[in-house]
Amino acid sequence: MKDDHSLSKFDYAKLEPFATPKKVVAWRLCMLAQANINIETIVDAVIKELKDQLFILVEASGRHVHLSREDLNTLFGQGYQLTPVKDLSQPGQFACEERVTITGPKNSLQNVVVLGPERSKSQVEVSLTDALVLGMKAPVRLSGDIKDTPGIKITNPKNGVSIEIKEGLIVAKRHIHMTPEDSKRFHVSNGDSVKVKVFGDRPMILEGVDIRVDKNFSTAMHIDYDEANACGYTKDTKGMIIVDE
Repeated sequence: MKDDHSLSKFDYAKLEPFATPKKVVAWRLCMLAQANINIETIVDAVIKELKDQLFILVEASGRHVHLSREDLNTLFGQGYQLTPVKDLSQPGQFACEERVTITGPKNSLQNVVVLGPERSKSQVEVSLTDALVLGMKAPVRLSGDIKDTPGIKITNPKNGVSIEIKEGLIVAKRHIHMTPEDSKRFHVSNGDSVKVKVFGDRPMILEGVDIRVDKNFSTAMHIDYDEANACGYTKDTKGMIIVDE
């Protein structure tokens, strides 16, 4: 009976438990070559394996706001519910129809999207360029780490209501959301800091990329628009974690 060497039937569990992605690809190439499959099929299979095993999705995040229930009530009305318009890559996260204006000492930035769901504390994420426009110095922090950060004015342009949050303005630190399964595959752990080569139109290596592992995550790297512009980001941009030997 002819052996079934299709990718869907390949059992990665047969490999050594801690095989690196490169070893997995090499192993698969050998199997395909031995199966007397034509070269085009082998090339297509290897490319797919490389993409699946070596690369991660890179996403660019623009300026946005997370609101607490208290601040949501003040800006939009008691008991107001956010209006989801687009699901984001991370399960349960979504972009909303609602837009706000953020104001610093020098200027305002309008049409800033609100992301859901609600947070325990309000938070505003901008790029370093945005912070310069606002006339403020925003620290580079991971989302949620807002202690001792600057506050900022947030306004609902539809009703003119404003609030001043005491803290919460940050520049999001580049990071990778990762599933526990993928953290094992890439040999990284929650809290690790790694280098990632981003393959945009202007490929570049980004250092100090924090790994965040959770069973509820979907594996993806997040950078802001400053970083996206620097690397020539496009929608299908991929990244590769660089492991120091």
